[in-house]
Amino acid sequence: MHIHQTSNPRSIPTLPTEELRAEFLISGLFQTGEVRMRYWETDRTVVGGIVPAAAPLALPNEPELRSAYCLERREAGVINLGGPGTIVADGTTYAMAPLDALYLGRGVKAVTFSSQSADQPARFYFLSYPAHTAYPVRHIPVKDAKADRLGTREGGNERTLYKLIHPAAFPTCQLVMGFTRLEPGSVWNTMPPHTHLRRSEVYCYFSVPANAAVFHFMGQPHSTRHLVVHDLEAVLSPPWSIHCGVGTAAYGFVWGMGGENQEFADMDPAPVAQLR
Repeated sequence: MHIHQTSNPRSIPTLPTEELRAEFLISGLFQTGEVRMRYWETDRTVVGGIVPAAAPLALPNEPELRSAYCLERREAGVINLGGPGTIVADGTTYAMAPLDALYLGRGVKAVTFSSQSADQPARFYFLSYPAHTAYPVRHIPVKDAKADRLGTREGGNERTLYKLIHPAAFPTCQLVMGFTRLEPGSVWNTMPPHTHLRRSEVYCYFSVPANAAVFHFMGQPHSTRHLVVHDLEAVLSPPWSIHCGVGTAAYGFVWGMGGENQEFADMDPAPVAQLR
């Protein structure tokens, strides 16, 4: 499991493009028939991609976690970014339609992932943080999720934000997770941007057309950088960094956070006029 370390924010303006991408961009996470995991030292985040083909895949216990099993001291959220599939958690089976979510509480020992069809495999996006206590497993069908319409056509950011794993729905230790989809003709997300020093965040972009890209902006508000992101790539966003993007076509992204609190509105605004 590759480990991502985070530079001091003062050094970010000096990094060449490839070093910036190596530190904050996760590529190649979703490979058919494989489980791929990354560990980010900020908030001890684990990010994973699980793509079962003909055979189920088990959640591994990576040696870097130093645990008896993966979720011995952790909780996790899973969102299906592919075709229909199933997840079996300690003997209970959950049908996972596209964009359904599953919360896995601390102490869940055996987790396996399957695709309904190897031709259209499920693509399970996995995000995990340390947990101080155990909460029950929860299946969140996307059809039942809370959806907020945001933005304007004039601003190029008409979008729908789906809250899947959040305190108003059920308790978790750290994890807050959902996704946002932009309407056709809209390309901007999360503008104006913000930071939140009490939480880190991970974006995973999906439904990015093959001939399109998203320009993800990061860095301190007075010294921004950008990463060019393609379909099913993820970006690590430290607490001191803004996180927003603009695409060459409409797209979606999963957002997930862990850290000191779970207050969705706990943000420090970065007004557009102050960005540099």
